[in-house]
Order: sequence, then structure tokens, then C-alpha cells
Amino acid sequence: MAGRNPKAQTIRNMLLAMAVVIPVAGISYVFIPHDQDGDPVPTVGYRVELDTARRAAPYAVAAPEGLGDDWRATSVSYRPKGELGSVWHLGFLDPQTEYVAVEQSDGPARAFVDDVSQRAEKTGKTQRVGGAEWQRYQGPKYNALVREEKGVTTVVTGTASYERLGEMAGALKAAKGPKN
Repeated sequence: MAGRNPKAQTIRNMLLAMAVVIPVAGISYVFIPHDQDGDPVPTVGYRVELDTARRAAPYAVAAPEGLGDDWRATSVSYRPKGELGSVWHLGFLDPQTEYVAVEQSDGPARAFVDDVSQRAEKTGKTQRVGGAEWQRYQGPKYNALVREEKGVTTVVTGTASYERLGEMAGALKAAKGPKN
């Protein structure tokens, strides 16, 4: 052992290990199925979270009714009593795979709208949806329709057109759940 270099021995062992690992990894990759046509954004069910939020929230929680099957829910959450108030979120992909979200809060309206609309600015224009006036906001990333009512601010926001945002706003039904 007197003439062996320990560094050379370490490099040799590493190369031998790689000679075993790389072919095994390559063979594994070839034989493991890959779903390249699959949708990277999974659809989620939101009924349980909606019922829970409607029981817990201090306001009537809104969710769409009657949208076509080509609208897919992709995210849902309810956060009680945070910095922006009690916040309800329900995200969708519309039929053209544009993002549309329903956001509600009982917190400070200005900070909430700024946060969920990605800093969209009020345009001064309104859009009538189902007999109600919604304020239009426009931003570099998201556009939004905003409706402030007593105790709750509702925002329909996303990358979709105002027409699609209006379609979502028109489908919203707000309800309170029974308290436990």
C-alpha cells in the first residue's frame, strides 16, 4: 500500500460508481412512462372548502354557478383573519386557458385589491354585470372587476378578457353557511 495515491483511489471509485449509476438511470428513464400530453395544471374540487369558508367567513362567500364544463377550478383557499382580513380565493382556467380568480375579503379594500390584482390600477370605467356595477382595473399582468359592498370586497381578476371576467362575475352566487 505504500505506493498508492489516496486521491487517485477516490477518483477511481467515483468513476466506477458513475459507470454503474448512469446506465441504470438511462434504462430507468427509457422504461418509465412519460405523459407529455398531460395537462400540467390539475383540476381541483372545491365544494368542501367552499362549505367550510361559508361557515367560517364573516361575509357571504361567492362561488360560480352554471359555468360550462370547459371552466376548470385549479386552486382554492380560505385564510381567516390575516393581514388582509379573512380571504377567500378560488382560481380557474377559462375555456381559452386564461386565468380567472374570485377573491374576497373583509379587510382593507385598497390593500386587498392591490394585492390580488397584481397592482392593477382603477380605470375609472365600470362594467354592468347582472344588474350590478363593477369597477374596472387594468394592470400589466392582471385585469380585474371590483365590487365593494358593506363588509366585503369581491374581485374577479386574471389574465382573461373583461368579457370572461364579466362572465365569471355574472355566475357568482354569494351565500353564508350555517355556523357550527
